[in-house]
Amino acid sequence: MRPSAAAVALAASDPVIAELVVTHGPCRFGARPAVDERFAVLAKSICSQQLAGAAARTIWGRVQLAVGAPFTPERVLATDEDALRAAGLSRAKLASLRDLSMHVADGRVDLRRLGSFDDEAVIATLVPVRGIGRWTAEMFCIFALHRLDVWPVDDLGVRHGYGAAHRLAEMPTRAELAAAGERFRPYRSIAAWYCWRASDAARRNGA
Repeated sequence: MRPSAAAVALAASDPVIAELVVTHGPCRFGARPAVDERFAVLAKSICSQQLAGAAARTIWGRVQLAVGAPFTPERVLATDEDALRAAGLSRAKLASLRDLSMHVADGRVDLRRLGSFDDEAVIATLVPVRGIGRWTAEMFCIFALHRLDVWPVDDLGVRHGYGAAHRLAEMPTRAELAAAGERFRPYRSIAAWYCWRASDAARRNGA
């Protein structure tokens, strides 16, 4: 099912989501990356961590130039570390990028098979990689694999947006959000997307 169709189904059973659909329009995850692009998606996530949008785009562009095309684990491992540091990667991010490359190159992470795994198996496969935590793996599930039932309870935007949409006095805790998300199954990714939109709107309004 497409995210937009799942949003319609979810809105039919939840009045708050229905209101958010009217306000923010159809749910859009963006184009699903091709299988051959999955490595670059994860590498970009590592390189962009804790950076603002413009800085993240600049550094990722420099990393791509340093590695060259096609952007593969083998090319990353063959690229001089000084060149990658000059592109703007910290030592920690460089170590994480190389660890991801080694995991993919030696088969510990089989990116071609990930699409056949369930969500928790995808997450369990990715989190042993340095620099990839559960949140990063969940974002990969949602935006790279277009999984419809991922509920990222550690995401502050989802917590803030849920509270704003439901007019709560305080953001829900992780445990409270986990429990609240049960009613959104099997479309929790859709609910998360609308929570992000609600959070963005609340912040623009100073809430």
